[in-house]
Amino acid sequence: MNKLSILGCRGIPGNHGGFETFAERLSRYLVKQGWAVTVYCEDYQGKEISEEYWNGIRLVNIPVPSATASATILFDWKSTLHAAKEGNLILTLGYNTAIFCSWYRLKGLTNVINMDGIEWRRQKWSAPEKAWLYLNERLGCLLGNHLVADHPEIADHLATRVSRQKITMIPYGAERVGAADVSLLTPYGLNPGSYSIVIARPEPENNILEIVSAFSSRRRNAKLVVLGNYYPDKNNYHLQVQAAASNEVIFPGGIYDADTVGALRYYATLYLHGHSVGGTNPSLVEAMGAGAAVLAHDNRFNRWVAGPGACYFKNEAECAREFDRLLDDAQVRHSMKLASLQRFREGFSADGECQAYESLLKQALIGNFSEFSQPQKIRPAQPEAAPVGSSRSHR
Repeated sequence: MNKLSILGCRGIPGNHGGFETFAERLSRYLVKQGWAVTVYCEDYQGKEISEEYWNGIRLVNIPVPSATASATILFDWKSTLHAAKEGNLILTLGYNTAIFCSWYRLKGLTNVINMDGIEWRRQKWSAPEKAWLYLNERLGCLLGNHLVADHPEIADHLATRVSRQKITMIPYGAERVGAADVSLLTPYGLNPGSYSIVIARPEPENNILEIVSAFSSRRRNAKLVVLGNYYPDKNNYHLQVQAAASNEVIFPGGIYDADTVGALRYYATLYLHGHSVGGTNPSLVEAMGAGAAVLAHDNRFNRWVAGPGACYFKNEAECAREFDRLLDDAQVRHSMKLASLQRFREGFSADGECQAYESLLKQALIGNFSEFSQPQKIRPAQPEAAPVGSSRSHR
């Protein structure tokens, strides 16, 4: 039996972010293919390491005092020590504590690292934190047996550190949302087509302030839903976002039910995506899978993912103009929705993503990555062809 240990996320079931959702999706897929999968999970209640099984996946719960950065480092170290004793193939998600991967090298274990985005460029980090992340990116490139990039631009960036022979490009996938329960909108006072939505951490590089300010620049007779569990608090940036919001902007908090989030995307007039740093963002792919009309920040990462059928903005003024134009043009929005589905079908299906990972991990088990020596050509298999508008339930 092929055995895999997944480290680097908070744990599953996934209700925190992209890595958790991905870890859950890949684990469930691999278990169905006959793999034995272990996922390491943060445990804020327990006092000792414990184990349980969930949907055939072995969960190793590592006790940590809180969800702080220092506690996460402690969690990663404890997980690394435990996983090294298991002797399984390792899949590490992210490079934030890649220095610990030296332990796998000492133990002779194969470690595939998903290198995520260029984390050290994010504005939220202090100079020492950026230095730590920069160092660990370099160490991840050195210590990993093989690297996964989720975007061609990330692959190009990593290729300045290591040989392209060591890099495989596999974008994030998502489930197709072909139908959704409209009643899930009711608790939030929303109706289909009456709102736009943005789902992102409220950080400067995600342009939440610019989006909210642009939407609030005049009366829209519609809503903007800003999804996240960070409002309200005393963070200065978050307070700026709230201060810029008109009474047509709503902050429903964090929503982690997949069906509800899928419905919010599915019935939205526009999906706003302000991310400006990083590679293939899972939330953007999920919006495309829901057939959302995408209005995204104009950068090379988003343009590759969303494609030419989406619309883009560089700043607050451009975002406001796009709101003015798109909210009044149903025909253009319909074309954007079809373009999102087409781009999604071209290479962002969940099954295709999992198939690509399984192929790579099988090669890792035998220590042969030659099949993946041309990373720019590695793409998830195209999903089964289906007519636009066909109904398929969310996961």
